[in-house]
Amino acid sequence: MLTEVDSLSRLRAVEKRLNIDALRDALKSKGLNAAAVADKLNVSREAVSKWLNGESIPRPDKLLRLGALLSMGFGDLMVREDAEPYAPVVAFRKMKGTKTKDGHFEHAKEMGRLLEQLVPLLPFDTLKVPPTFKNPTCDYDYIRRATAAVRADMHVAMDEPLDFPHLIKRFGQLQTVLIPVLWGTKQRHENAVHIYLPKSGTTWVYLNLDVNVHDFKFWMAHELGHTLTPDVRGDEGENFADAFAAALLFPHELAEKAYAEVRGMPVSTQFDIIQAWAMRLLISPFTVYSQLNAFAAHKGMAVPKPNDLIHKVTTIFNSNYPIVSNQLLGTKTHEPSTYIKTAQEYFETPFFEVLGQYLRTSDRGPGFVQTVLDTSLLDAKAIHAELK
Repeated sequence: MLTEVDSLSRLRAVEKRLNIDALRDALKSKGLNAAAVADKLNVSREAVSKWLNGESIPRPDKLLRLGALLSMGFGDLMVREDAEPYAPVVAFRKMKGTKTKDGHFEHAKEMGRLLEQLVPLLPFDTLKVPPTFKNPTCDYDYIRRATAAVRADMHVAMDEPLDFPHLIKRFGQLQTVLIPVLWGTKQRHENAVHIYLPKSGTTWVYLNLDVNVHDFKFWMAHELGHTLTPDVRGDEGENFADAFAAALLFPHELAEKAYAEVRGMPVSTQFDIIQAWAMRLLISPFTVYSQLNAFAAHKGMAVPKPNDLIHKVTTIFNSNYPIVSNQLLGTKTHEPSTYIKTAQEYFETPFFEVLGQYLRTSDRGPGFVQTVLDTSLLDAKAIHAELK
């Protein structure tokens, strides 16, 4: 005969995540905080924090006690994945050297579920679906045609630099919500998050402003690739978005010219030429280098030899430019009012206006802001006060 804990173990194998919204509401109604729950269940505060952030699920015995503490049944505590046909679709632009874990996906999905609550307030056309690519592949010719079409939509010639306003405007035309965030320069798993909500057909893109300007531009182009291919996921989606971004920023026509310049030159001269192109277009030398390789491989010509020095060259090159947040907000402490106003105006995003409307017409507190922006509680309180 199964014990109650055995039953919970079987349930755990089927259930995928905690119903965090319901859990937070129950805590609020009971007047409990994470510290109180930790004391009553004899677990660490860190463990409770991970539960509330969707990073882990309680062990069966702890789940049983948590339900009893909050007067919640299993059906209220847990959400079955097969009961969520419109689960948020998540893609990350990871920081170098980080590993994506289940907790990262669960946390981003929880952010997506909160974003779904903002959808009715978006100033978008609800009758038309923005255009996307048909049968996208990483084939060189397909990528070339796709990026040429996007540049044509932006009214940017193939030999012209692609600037931030071009990308921002295109995101707006595709009804994609940009969410500029201040996630710092270190100790993060990701620097950009792409969340597609199938139920509403909306796309939300988080972009960390605390990064180098060249990386930031590439990530924006990468996320545009995701936006144009909402049904392509996993490694296939990441590979397409990377190839799309590189070709959008440094098209075939420019790669052909640059290849003619570097061909037969000493390595040091090649790097000088690569950096000159990067400086002209405000993109990373690595993007130029990778596109030279792609062009040469496509043409069956001699491919520039892989050279580990390109990473060092790129790092030194990037260090000569300030991070995006300092360019936009200055180097001093970023006040919530300045951050919100600048984000709204520069990125032409409706996000903060919509978030403010939602906060003013609901009883959601700083905790909602903390989760949806993935920020500290201190910063969430300041932003909540500014928007409320």
